[in-house]
Amino acid sequence: MAGSGTTMMQEAEETTRRLMARVTDFLCAHHLPPSPANYAFAYQLVSNPDGMLARAVATIADGGVRLTQADLDRIGGPGAADADAARQVAHNQALVARTHDQVLGFETMVREIRDETGQFGDDLAAGAAAMRNAGSVRIDEVVEIAGAMVNRVRSAERRLAAATSEASELRQKLQEARDNARRDPLTALPNRRALEESYTTAAASREAMCFAVCDIDSFKSFNDTFGHLVGDRVLKAIADLLADHCAGHLVARYGGEEFAVLFSGIALDEALALLDRARAAVAGKRYRLRETNAPLGAITFSAGVTAAAPGEPLTDVFERADRLLYAAKADGRNCLKAG
Repeated sequence: MAGSGTTMMQEAEETTRRLMARVTDFLCAHHLPPSPANYAFAYQLVSNPDGMLARAVATIADGGVRLTQADLDRIGGPGAADADAARQVAHNQALVARTHDQVLGFETMVREIRDETGQFGDDLAAGAAAMRNAGSVRIDEVVEIAGAMVNRVRSAERRLAAATSEASELRQKLQEARDNARRDPLTALPNRRALEESYTTAAASREAMCFAVCDIDSFKSFNDTFGHLVGDRVLKAIADLLADHCAGHLVARYGGEEFAVLFSGIALDEALALLDRARAAVAGKRYRLRETNAPLGAITFSAGVTAAAPGEPLTDVFERADRLLYAAKADGRNCLKAG
């Protein structure tokens, strides 16, 4: 019986090794980093080769196409986006906790240094009194007291240097977390929150501003035909084209298939010309399905563009641009309306 149990254990260990080898092979084949989330994705994939996840991967990777990290993030199962958001929140909370701990550490360090300095003063005063009473100067005592203080100062300098280095690292990570909270994960464009903050800043400077709302034409029908994964790639491609043709101005993903552009320091006709070149570039691009090279058909966007009056709130400007956008849609799509 003992031999049978040992054999079963060995078989189980061998099965586990083979499974983990397939997980590693999958990550290496697609040049994906060995993060815990990616390991979990790969494990779910190889342990259930006939499941929905395996079919989704097969659709993307058909013909030897490598999966990207964005592909994994998008098809990581129901709630993947919520899980990513939860991980980001947890990460930010950990950074805040570390910052709080460091502030407390600085307070403790400063208090200890102050106490040590006070002790040094007390030691010097006691030494001076002893020398006055003895009627002679004990150089060795002075040297001993000074040497002890020098050691304390050097120890404090090392601790301060280490704490300063940690503070610099934390500042960088906190800035990264702040930037991530203002960036759309799919397109890497600034998000709605970043747009609203930028508008407030630009409005306070009293510089000329124009605002555009752009919407991809018939995008719901496109998603229904080709699927959300292909739709996400198209969103990313259009985001890149908008950012390129409106360089120097803020292009943001407002939500879904909707983008917004905040033009600063230029007049309405200039903003309209810039955005129309972006519209022509999107309409002129020949999009193809990456897996089969099959054409996806024409993809266009419509937009409404307006000038912001001094002190005008973003809600009013957006509403006016949105009305112009719908006028462009009603006028046949793939066009701009200004007002």
